[in-house]
Parts: sequence; structure tokens; C-alpha cells
Amino acid sequence: MLGGEGHSDPWVKLVDYALVSLITINCVFSILESVEDLAIVHGHIFHAFDHFSVAVFSVEYVLRVWTAVEINQPRFRHSFWGRVRFVFTPMAIVDLVAIVPFYLGIFFEVDLRAMRVLRLLRVFKLTRYSQAMSIMIDVLRQEARSIGAMLFVFLVMLVFVSSVMYMLEHPRQPEVFSDIPSAMWWAVVTMTTLGYGDMVPATVAGRVLGACTAVFGVGMIALPAGVLASGFSEQLRRRREEYLESVDKAVQDGRVKPREKRRLEATRLALGLSSEEAARILEYGVKGGQMHCPHCGELIHRNPAP
Repeated sequence: MLGGEGHSDPWVKLVDYALVSLITINCVFSILESVEDLAIVHGHIFHAFDHFSVAVFSVEYVLRVWTAVEINQPRFRHSFWGRVRFVFTPMAIVDLVAIVPFYLGIFFEVDLRAMRVLRLLRVFKLTRYSQAMSIMIDVLRQEARSIGAMLFVFLVMLVFVSSVMYMLEHPRQPEVFSDIPSAMWWAVVTMTTLGYGDMVPATVAGRVLGACTAVFGVGMIALPAGVLASGFSEQLRRRREEYLESVDKAVQDGRVKPREKRRLEATRLALGLSSEEAARILEYGVKGGQMHCPHCGELIHRNPAP
């Protein structure tokens, strides 16, 4: 879904769509340029479009930094330090990474293949315009402790299993399980149930440990999926409740004024709700009824406006 920054102005939307198209074409061209035959025949087109894209992205970056003081946040209000703080925000760093490879190629000798790969980093600029990525980031922030705990358990088991496997298999296969880091590669492949087959236990004890590791790995991989699914459901529920609170305030006097409609539309875009979903919430808000979440089935409680 487009409109990650919550804009509703038609001209701003047009600019957003143009930038998304430019980023997408950039990524496609960078991929095609890695094909030698295409690079020989159409290399001049790829280079010309890359120069044009860098010029647009550079102007966009400078304008974003310059207008950062207009952001409605106290930390960005200072004419100098506000812009400095903005430069170090995640999205500003993404914008900078999108243009840095081009300027590095001007001032330094860089492998062209590496430059192509670095240009593909521009795909991360799409996160600015994607509500899906916005929700994903909010979910990761919300579930950071749970995910961190699971990663810690995974790391402990990785070190333990690889150390035991090294002890069991090194005497039998010194060239395969040559050290613990090599055994860690085996443990990662086994715990994620990939099983490339490049490292296979030969002893009975090693095979038993490998089977236990694979079974444990299935559970470890399933846990983050469950946590993220629960986090997505919770995040969507919170956004619907927040929009419903805005609806409560808008209909407090019994009708929705044009100014309140514009405010609700801006809120809808900022929260990443579809127009159909927002209309349904607004309808229930106006009627004073109750509605259930279409995903989890839970009742969305209406909090009376103060």
C-alpha cells in the first residue's frame, strides 16, 4: 500500500508515485545491468538513467534535510541541530545510502560489480512509501523483547550443539568438522531444516544429535512466526482502536464537518487503514454501535471522547 507518510494531497501523492516508480525502475535496471549481453548493448541507457535518478534522489535528500525543521516534533525544530538530528534518522540514512554509491564511484576506484549491488540498496527507499513496512517495523519494535529472547536461546543452542558435534565428529571426519565454527555452519543448516548435505554426521552419536537438533530447530523456527503473527494482529487492532477514537471525537456533536473529514482521512492514511475499513468504522462510530475486528473477531471497544 502506498502512502507510508500519511499524505492526502493529490500533488504529494503524484510525487510519491513518481518516486516509487523511479526506485522500482532503478532496481530493475541494476539487475538487468548484471547481464553481460544487456550491459554491452544497452549500457549507455542504464548509465544515463542512473545519473538522472541520482540527481532526483540527491535533490530529494537535500530538500528533506532542509525542510526537516517543519516536522511537528520538538527535536527537529532547531534550525541547525534539528537538521543534524534528522540526518541520523533511519529513513534519512536509507535516503543517503541510495545515492552514496554513485558519488563513491566518482571519487574512488570501485569494482563495477560491487557498484551494481550497492545501487540495489535503493530498494530500501520503498519502505518510506509502504504502509506494510511501517506496520512491520512497528511489530518488530513491539515484539523486540520476545524476538531477542528467542534469538538468545537460538544462539546458546547453536554454540552448545556445534561444540558437542565437533567433539563427536572431529575424530572421525577431521576434514569436514575441522573446527567449531565449521560445526556451527552445520548446526545452522540443521536447525533451520535446510540440510544442504555438505556436512553429514558419520557416527551414531552424531546422527542422534543431528536428529534432536533438527526436531528442536523446527520448534525454534516456528516460534518467531507465531510471535510476528500475533504482533501483526495486535498492531492492526491498535490502529483500528486509534482510528475509532478519532471518529468518536469527530462525531461528538452528531455530525462530521468537512474539516473533521480531512483530519480523519489524514489519520486513516497515517495508520495505514483501507478506505473501506475506515468507512465501516466511521459508520459504526456514527451509529454508536459496536464492531468486531475482521481478523481476530475481538470486539473493538469505543472509548468515549473526553
